[in-house]
Amino acid sequence: MSAPAADTLADLVRLRAHRPEAVAEAADARRRRPLIGPSGRLMIIAADHPARGALAVGDDAYAMADRFDLLGRLRLALSRPGVDGVLAGADVLEDLLLLGSLEDKIVIGSMNRGGLAGAAFEMDDRFTGHRPADLAHRHFDAGKLLLRIDRGDPGSLETLHTAARTVDEMAALRLPVFVEPFLCHRTEGRLRTDLTPAAVTTSIAVASGLGGTSAYTWLKVPVTDDPDDMARVMRASTLPAVLLGGEVGDDLDKAYEKWRAALRLPTVRGLVVGRSLLYPSDGDVAGAVDTAVGLL
Repeated sequence: MSAPAADTLADLVRLRAHRPEAVAEAADARRRRPLIGPSGRLMIIAADHPARGALAVGDDAYAMADRFDLLGRLRLALSRPGVDGVLAGADVLEDLLLLGSLEDKIVIGSMNRGGLAGAAFEMDDRFTGHRPADLAHRHFDAGKLLLRIDRGDPGSLETLHTAARTVDEMAALRLPVFVEPFLCHRTEGRLRTDLTPAAVTTSIAVASGLGGTSAYTWLKVPVTDDPDDMARVMRASTLPAVLLGGEVGDDLDKAYEKWRAALRLPTVRGLVVGRSLLYPSDGDVAGAVDTAVGLL
């Protein structure tokens, strides 16, 4: 089955306006691949930040707000050898579908985007993105949920409960779900993540126990403040894990070294990195992506 494809970004807009059914047609026709390829590793480009209002990269508060620029960077990153796929919200994934950039790629839909960055309700991170049924209907390959827990916030219990039921729904559909857990706290009204070994260990233990089965659960974990602690931290679970990139600033070389060391650990299966590769300080997206792929 063939589906209409957009050759340019202008074509994309016209297709969206005149043929909204093209999204479903492109999803049905997309060539798929196994989650894990011959290398046994995953290199995923993350671009789910805009759906949570997190548009900043470094000092530029709206770097990711230019969708046309973001799509260009994503298409370049996805074209590089060794890049397995992309993590994003529905709108970005559908743009890439219509542009023909998701053939033979792993497509991971971002699920809870309701905890808008900087909002008073940021910890009330509701599932405003993909539902498990949406991922199955679009023939996507996995989902991702963000699990932030503040022991001082009673609302975290509802987040835990909703995340657990989502893990159950994904398992029932035999779809992998990548759980990204953090312990958090507010300091002067701003939400902070705790990357100490104790906090990351605890968050991994809690995330691993969500739901009635962990058969389809993966972990998406940060590297601790001191990367030498990762060997002990990652012994908290036998679930397969990928490392998240996060905000690394201008020192991408330091981030590469942190990732390189953690990638040697037995449960770590790959990288999911976004802003630091899509918006490197030197502007060389292809070079940043290629170096990250080389770490695997």
